[in-house]
Amino acid sequence: MLNIFLAAEIGSNWEGSVLKAKKIITECKKSGANAVKFQMWRAEDLYPGHSLFKIIKKSELSFKNAKIIKDFSDSIGIEFFCSVFYPEAVDFLESIGVKRYKIASRTCILKDPLSVETLNAVNNTKKSTFVSMGMGGKRKFIEKSLSKNKLDFCYCISEYPLDVRKINWKNSIKFNGFSDHTLGITAPIVYSSLMNQKNAKSIFIEKHVKLSNTKSLDASTSIDTNELSMMNNCLREIEKIKL
Repeated sequence: MLNIFLAAEIGSNWEGSVLKAKKIITECKKSGANAVKFQMWRAEDLYPGHSLFKIIKKSELSFKNAKIIKDFSDSIGIEFFCSVFYPEAVDFLESIGVKRYKIASRTCILKDPLSVETLNAVNNTKKSTFVSMGMGGKRKFIEKSLSKNKLDFCYCISEYPLDVRKINWKNSIKFNGFSDHTLGITAPIVYSSLMNQKNAKSIFIEKHVKLSNTKSLDASTSIDTNELSMMNNCLREIEKIKL
């Protein structure tokens, strides 16, 4: 029987507000997601000189806020974890007891200044790690860099939003996960159905999620929590189907 681990990618949709983060986490829990995923990066590392630097900086997740958000997530029974972009973030997340990590596509191609150091830090945790390679990169290099981790590679195309017609479904089912950037909820449902037909035991689904009134940089490519609930209901029905 298929088991689907559904992560709601919050990204910048919390808009730097702990109150808003708690609200979206609560709604994601109600919608049936297994986890909420945030991103731990420093604007100075990833977006120096960007025209929207001040807006981007607002959504930077500090250690203090990460601890508050992690504790709140724990209190309502939904897992909190992060994509990580610098090694100190890994050290901090270890100190508050996260169970897993996510490696973003840009890290896989060593796009950022501390990509190698971040991979090394995650490797030392020996924890389960989801990896998106939507920008390319060499899978063997990532496997070697994260040799101590249990890895789940995710099918991903780094376009925002992604035209669903660009998805190569035959290629997608060669992966254990699906990091989706399409509009709507159709693509994760199709992927899960195909993986169930393939008799997969477990898969990872990641989808950008927002509150209905969110106006962040990620909002235009995110589903709201009502859509998340509908998608989750479909995914849980797929889990019940025995072929």
